[in-house]
Amino acid sequence: MRTWRGRAAGIAVAVAAFATAVTLQVVRDRAYSREEAQNLAFLYVRSPAVLRRIALSFDALAADVYWIRALQHYGGDRLSRDGRERYRLLYPLLDLTTSLDPYFTIAYRFGAIFLSEGYPGGPGRPDLAVALLKKGIAAQPDNWRYYHDIAFVHYWQLHDTKTAAEWFRLAQKQPGAPGWLEPVAASMLIEGGDRQSARFILQQILNSPEEWLRQMARRALLQLDALDLIDRARPVIVRNPPPAGTPYSWQWLIQRGVVSRIPEDETGVPFEIDPATGALTVSPRSPLFPMPRTGPPQ
Repeated sequence: MRTWRGRAAGIAVAVAAFATAVTLQVVRDRAYSREEAQNLAFLYVRSPAVLRRIALSFDALAADVYWIRALQHYGGDRLSRDGRERYRLLYPLLDLTTSLDPYFTIAYRFGAIFLSEGYPGGPGRPDLAVALLKKGIAAQPDNWRYYHDIAFVHYWQLHDTKTAAEWFRLAQKQPGAPGWLEPVAASMLIEGGDRQSARFILQQILNSPEEWLRQMARRALLQLDALDLIDRARPVIVRNPPPAGTPYSWQWLIQRGVVSRIPEDETGVPFEIDPATGALTVSPRSPLFPMPRTGPPQ
């Protein structure tokens, strides 16, 4: 009888304890949102070194967990419509993920995309994207993809074509890197206005054993020649405008004695002149079209 009464008392205490726990959880959930509770739980462990000790030999598994948490955090904040600060845990989560597994390539590369995405689609932190990718380079210095991704962050998000070109060239120097990286670097320099450096790179590519790369370099060098001619001709055209109400034309410039004939690019196709502004462009019929985007000439 005593045994039965003791068990009954124990069950009663357990039920009461469970009811109390449920009540406390309800009160807590009302005071703190579910997401805030998750954030606070995460913030208990911010040190990668401490987390590695906690994970013991399950670093890779823990990295997967934090990577999933990073995806959830990014997706949740991207879909959120309220005015709270967004993405504040994204970099810490990615930092923990890649500290637990320094060879987690997807976390570095996709994490950098998430970080560099402009607000509100992302946090708009290209600086943190570069920092994350440099961390990947520290772990895998021969992985050309990290250098390539840093170049694109500088190009697309920071609009820094010179730095982008430098990172593309670094990428090309890594083992197994594809041959197209160096021509891309040259294109970046052309766009940034550094034609002299672009010529230097392209002339080096002319020594490549791959014919398609040499063809690309030859075409790009001809495009640079066309850009130089356009830059020389533009001031001459501006100094000799047609009469008011008359469009710019080669006929007018020839009659005026400004030019002796319609100038052609290196492929033999005549340049075109804009009748409203006098701007000189390569013809769409030319093998050099389309021309690369350019910055200020040098």
